[in-house]
Amino acid sequence: MSNEANRAPATPATPAPADRAPTADRAGHVEQHGADHIPTSERHGRPRELFWVWMSANVIYLYFVIGGVLMLLGLSLWEALLITVLGNLWWAVVGLLAISGPASGTPSVAVMRAMFGVRGSRVFGAGLGVAIGIFYEIINIAFATLAALALVGQFGVALPPGAEWAVLVVVAALSFVIGVYGHATILKLAPYFSAALAVVFIVLAVFVFGAADFAYEPVPLAPAEHWAMLLLGFAIVASSPLSWGTGADYARYLPTDVSKRAVAWWTALGGFVPAIVIGTLGVIAGTAIDMTDPQLTIAEIVPGWFTPVFLAMIVLSSITNNVLVAYSTGLYAQGLGLRVSRAATVVITGAVATAIAGWFVFLAPSFLDTLNASLELAVTVLGPLVSIYAVDILLRRNRYDGRALTDERRGSPFWYDRGVFWPGVAAMLVATTVAALSANTTLYVGPIAAALGGADLSAIVGPLVAGGLYAVLWLTTNPYRDPAARPSASTRNDESTDAAASVDRTLEVPA
Repeated sequence: MSNEANRAPATPATPAPADRAPTADRAGHVEQHGADHIPTSERHGRPRELFWVWMSANVIYLYFVIGGVLMLLGLSLWEALLITVLGNLWWAVVGLLAISGPASGTPSVAVMRAMFGVRGSRVFGAGLGVAIGIFYEIINIAFATLAALALVGQFGVALPPGAEWAVLVVVAALSFVIGVYGHATILKLAPYFSAALAVVFIVLAVFVFGAADFAYEPVPLAPAEHWAMLLLGFAIVASSPLSWGTGADYARYLPTDVSKRAVAWWTALGGFVPAIVIGTLGVIAGTAIDMTDPQLTIAEIVPGWFTPVFLAMIVLSSITNNVLVAYSTGLYAQGLGLRVSRAATVVITGAVATAIAGWFVFLAPSFLDTLNASLELAVTVLGPLVSIYAVDILLRRNRYDGRALTDERRGSPFWYDRGVFWPGVAAMLVATTVAALSANTTLYVGPIAAALGGADLSAIVGPLVAGGLYAVLWLTTNPYRDPAARPSASTRNDESTDAAASVDRTLEVPA
């Protein structure tokens, strides 16, 4: 292993992003900060604000669909409800990831340099983040477009040929405009979005419970197939919380001395509550209607006046979810090394997602089948990534030097060995491979899953292998020592208030 991490940083040719002049974070103004460090003088807010941010992004139609998918897998009512709860326990880990935001003052894509290195994070942090973000942007645009087209049909409007593409473009534009404005605007609007969407789902719950068949029994499955469907259902449910390895993005403006427990709690609760409630509604609806295409079959159990409301809710909830997805995807794109503003990266990645979403909606043979296969495969990457992130927080005791994390120069504290931290890269490669071999999807069955009678263990073994291997390699690799435990040239230039808030980071952490 190289000892490049201990070199003095070279003189930069251009100012690092962290050296930009501080700008106010105000609602209605385009946020100027991106993947850089937020100085202490600009930290504000309270942890409970995170609840509304995550709530507004997760009162969404996708969870209703996922609940219905569990019933389509042939699970019983109570099995599907149990899987809904167990799969969403991953929100506790999302809450843990969020505490790295106030500690570092940086988004998750910058924190990931600690576990993969400056160059390594461009592949396993920023690269995967952009791919995952665009994937979920596509899902949201597709759901919103299909619902918007159905809503237009409800009012008897006949669109001319090709006009459906215009609907898709309008939906996409609405999806990304708030993400362009950024952090403060998201905080301001989140409670209103949450309240409006919650009211619609409460009314929907009345109709769903009124039509529910609590004596519902699925067609019996063979024992091996039954276990395979249970594990597949768990993987599909877990894919949603596992996709949010971006908790620091929305917590990084909080003061450094904020309660870590409160940050973790409000973040996790904001995602867990709507996921459980809406997922449960999808499961129960699956006892009364065919959930293959719920935006159409829902008309069987709700009055005529509510169908347009339901479709409008799908459009709005997809847009609100895309607000956070687009925001984080823009930050990830900056982590690739793109020297453009965060607002610009939101627009660029949004345009890519919009183009691909057009194929999903209008050209793909079956949107639901494509969605299911994508969610099943996403877990093989998302699980290991989130697990490594969480273990790194525990190993470093959440001590992250934000100024050092945003220093991408050769020889900087997180440069490691030629820009790569091999324990993180090795753990990611091994765990993702094992998870892929353990997956049982509609596209293929891995050899490990096949040997186990079709049991899909990807959502379990991937995170366990990744976290365990990373911890072993991190603790046994020499001559590495925790770079966040020692001051660097980049941190000495920070304000004295930042230094005072980070005194404990100067303590040596044994490795």
